[in-house]
Amino acid sequence: MEAFNVSDFAALIGIDWADRKHDIYKINRATNTQHLNVISSDPKSINAWALELKQRYNGRPVAIACELKKGPLICALSKFKHIVLFVINPSCVAKYRAAFTHCGAKDDPTDAIIQVEILQLHMDKLTVIRPDSEDVRCLAQLVEYRRKLIQDRVDLTNKIATTLKNYYPHVIDWFKEKDTQIFCDFLLRWPSLAHAKKARKQTLLDFFNQNI
Repeated sequence: MEAFNVSDFAALIGIDWADRKHDIYKINRATNTQHLNVISSDPKSINAWALELKQRYNGRPVAIACELKKGPLICALSKFKHIVLFVINPSCVAKYRAAFTHCGAKDDPTDAIIQVEILQLHMDKLTVIRPDSEDVRCLAQLVEYRRKLIQDRVDLTNKIATTLKNYYPHVIDWFKEKDTQIFCDFLLRWPSLAHAKKARKQTLLDFFNQNI
């Protein structure tokens, strides 16, 4: 397994991630200058930031520390050859913060700074994220997309069932599966118990025979 030293990198970066934005602390090793900024968690913003790093450091490798092993941020950064990702255990950052700050309270930018300090002192002990192949990354994205679609379907089905319980509970008992085309078509055609009672037996039989 390849070992890395601080001297291998043009810059050392810590990312404290959040749902909507990421706090970033960077040290330019050539000039020893420090920079703290924030970027959006939007994939396009992450991609643009990664490309800006490549341009700024002429394609030289940069080390990025983060408390994540996977997820959209890691997936977005793993595809760039000039980025080497190091994983820092969140508990390690928390203990470091508690030991070397006055109050031990969480402060997002400070966490990014702590990550870089750990990167500088203990790079040889940190786990490096090995980028997956393009096919594996694509499959992972599709799996995640499928998971979200399934969850959306479950959430929507539960909302429909909750609403129907208030005025049309019978239809919930009539259909075992609430996420099927026949269930939706039945509701569109007979949107209430009163409508269903008015339907002729043959009409109902024809409906179900056509939807089997």
